[in-house]
Amino acid sequence: MTGHVAAEVAGEPVLVSDVDRREAMLRGSPGAAALPARGTSEGRQLRRWITQLIVTERLVTIEAGRRGLTDRDAPGPLDVLPDTTARVEIGSVPATLLDSMPLARALFADLTGDVDVPAAQVDAYYRRNAGRFVEPQPDAAGWRVHRPGAGPQARPLPQVRSLIEKELRGAARRRTFARWLDAARDDLVKLRPGFEHPGDPAQPDNTHRH
Repeated sequence: MTGHVAAEVAGEPVLVSDVDRREAMLRGSPGAAALPARGTSEGRQLRRWITQLIVTERLVTIEAGRRGLTDRDAPGPLDVLPDTTARVEIGSVPATLLDSMPLARALFADLTGDVDVPAAQVDAYYRRNAGRFVEPQPDAAGWRVHRPGAGPQARPLPQVRSLIEKELRGAARRRTFARWLDAARDDLVKLRPGFEHPGDPAQPDNTHRH
């Protein structure tokens, strides 16, 4: 049985055949031409990434079940990952799950619903980034432009506080969810040789060596 197991999650096996099936689904999808060839270093890294996706799905399912969550508790994908920056922040595996797995979004909402941003953090962000909130001024033709030579006039903090709070809270919630995933993997996941994390510096296909 050992040779047929890619990983264990809470003592339950993830079979190599599970990884095979998921890879076959990807290679049968419209974007398959962009995938690396089987048997190459990049192809083996793809299988490691697929393994991470499967074990993370199982972690989500276990924790969501413990909390009594269902798909009906899920917010929409854009409520969790509003833009490309958010996807990069949280990483490709969590981003893929939050896109495709309503139960993962339900768990995200439950785990991070109490995350808040202190007012002092909002104030500090505004001071560092006031240039983001410069209000363009109308020219003679009525176009709203930044006038050359005119000092930038940032919108007052009270006008943009809610925008900053939303942005900072979203980032803090994603960090909280990512930390939970990391801790859950450390506690519950065992990866077999050949199915290590793609970023594990000890595995032979990791190309980010120094």
